Amino acid sequence: MKKFAIALLFGIPAFVVSQKPEEKGQFSGNLLLNYQKYLRDDRIGANTKVYLENSASVDAWLFMNYRIKGYSLTMRFDAFNNSPLLNPQGSFTQHGIGYWQASKQIDDLNITVGSFYDQFGSGILFRAYEQRQIGIDYAIQGVRLQYDFGKNWRLKGFGGNQKGALDNRFGYANQVISGLNLEGSFDLGKDARFGSIEVGGSAINRTLDRSTVDALVSEINTYDISKRFLPKYNVYGFNAYYTYHLGNLTWNTELNYKTPEAMRNLQNRLFLSDGKVLYTSLSWGKSGIRLGKQKASIGVNVQARHVDKFAFRSSPNDILLQGLVSYLPSLTRQNTYRLLARYNAPAQDLGEQGIQGEIDFKPRKGTQILLNGSFVRSLNHNGINNEKILLFRELYGEVIQAIGKKTKLKLGLQSIIYNQARYEFEPEYATVHTFTPFGEVTLKLPKHRSLRIEAQYLKTAQDQGSFANLVAELYLSPVWYVGAGDMVNIEPHRYKNMVIVNEVLHYPSVYMGYTKGNSVYTFGYLKQQQGVNCSGGICRLEPAFSGVRFTVSTNF
Repeated sequence: MKKFAIALLFGIPAFVVSQKPEEKGQFSGNLLLNYQKYLRDDRIGANTKVYLENSASVDAWLFMNYRIKGYSLTMRFDAFNNSPLLNPQGSFTQHGIGYWQASKQIDDLNITVGSFYDQFGSGILFRAYEQRQIGIDYAIQGVRLQYDFGKNWRLKGFGGNQKGALDNRFGYANQVISGLNLEGSFDLGKDARFGSIEVGGSAINRTLDRSTVDALVSEINTYDISKRFLPKYNVYGFNAYYTYHLGNLTWNTELNYKTPEAMRNLQNRLFLSDGKVLYTSLSWGKSGIRLGKQKASIGVNVQARHVDKFAFRSSPNDILLQGLVSYLPSLTRQNTYRLLARYNAPAQDLGEQGIQGEIDFKPRKGTQILLNGSFVRSLNHNGINNEKILLFRELYGEVIQAIGKKTKLKLGLQSIIYNQARYEFEPEYATVHTFTPFGEVTLKLPKHRSLRIEAQYLKTAQDQGSFANLVAELYLSPVWYVGAGDMVNIEPHRYKNMVIVNEVLHYPSVYMGYTKGNSVYTFGYLKQQQGVNCSGGICRLEPAFSGVRFTVSTNF
């Protein structure tokens, strides 16, 4: 297969070009490389396998694409060298073709074979995607057809196997996944007088292989007779969704349903159940609002979700981030500051319901006020003693003010309630309550230079205790910047099973970056505490880090 992919990428384009020399193809690609040198630090728990045995790791992805006359030929070479990406507590070494694809556009029909990423609707029912930062790659290996009915309607279907096994990044699951999706749009009334609407619907099927079913039956037969059931080879999922537009108003709703299948509860025991997810969001905005002599603007967004036993994976034996077929990102705000992003709320596929709302108000030029709140709780059947419990709550507010033409100031507050026992599977941990004031100032300096300083103070009596963080970045030119910071565990708190020392700890960082054309180079030394790392709303718990990082990102 790898030899075929290489021949496909380099052989076919040469053949096509040789037939008609006047036809010119387009070649493009990108490279992402991460190098990490590990410097062991037992004080913060930076002593996993890569520290004890390997000392350094390199992860690299080289993506190459060639297009000509409706053909698209793609290959990505993946390299993992002592990588902790797939298993944060271990290391993985392997190289090869991690992704290959050949597609052809024939009038309104697109034919794709090989690897592909895609999603139906918002992705709640099905999404094949990647998040390299946390080691996720859920590509489908198979065949996909897509047919466009004019400009407004599209039908697509696929069949194949999912990639993404943690023990072998270049292998594919035995289970077969197939799906069909139809979506389109139309105006409501003449000239869209009553707005326009986009609608869609999907169906998906996953078939278990015989060895997986036999393993499930063997496990189920160890249960009490009253808890036994017959696992199903096939599970089917369906969804229907719409997005309604009327002026500045957008309303989106999606309903997903999955037929009964074997699932695992919080105690890792199998049970038979169907699943469903209801998601809706409403957004509205308006600019040019007169407030005296000033022109203001406002934007409002509200989204809500109800999840009930919707763990949809390649196999019921997959856990955590393994084998995800559905995409259930966190419903909460995606924070960027280091301490504000410390506590996140990964979606609970067994059951949760939540709501998030945000108001973005600009009363005048140079002033912006942002308010955000989110609330997530469990369902009755998924709580403690069959009660609903609070999983997460965040209250957030910030004000951004321009001071003259050279200074911008940001001040804000964040308050979080975080059910650490549920999210991190630590039953002895108490629920975390935080209060975090933060600020940032950006100063424009002569000769295209600027200085940015940020500060945060996270106050809590739970988890590892309170932290303070200070970061300064100096942009020396449009292509060079340097930065330094220190996050300090100023008021330590420890549980018995924590591997870090019970004293004030520093997590310093020193780094620099350089941009040349389409290439970005970064280099830094840093220490990072154990915690939940999120990318694109998908989170995983990672160990502490201590060492040097070097990255290269380029497009060509």
